Amino acid sequence: MSILLSPSRLAAVAQLLATFLVELVKSATRVAAAVLSPNVSVKPAVVAVPIDLKTDLGIATLANLVTLTPGTTSLHVSETRDTLYVHVLDSPSADAVIADIKGTFERLIKRIEG
Repeated sequence: MSILLSPSRLAAVAQLLATFLVELVKSATRVAAAVLSPNVSVKPAVVAVPIDLKTDLGIATLANLVTLTPGTTSLHVSETRDTLYVHVLDSPSADAVIADIKGTFERLIKRIEG
């Protein structure tokens, strides 16, 4: 329970929740546009996202947030726990997907881990 009592960690949890809600709306809008567009032009891909999280809870949180975001699904965490494989409905590039996941969710989860 002490993980939630730290003010800096509590702020990081709040920021993670807010970030998730923003990403949820953005992704849902993109998926809806792709589905409703008469000229569907998506580039699905499986992307290996290197992860730097320390705990099983952190890794599970990242995988769940990715899966809950429309257009992405976590497929597998490597046995060494340093790579998350993600299916993306529309991938501009693997580097863009990696930068997005690491720059939003993973960065905040690392702050919560301490």
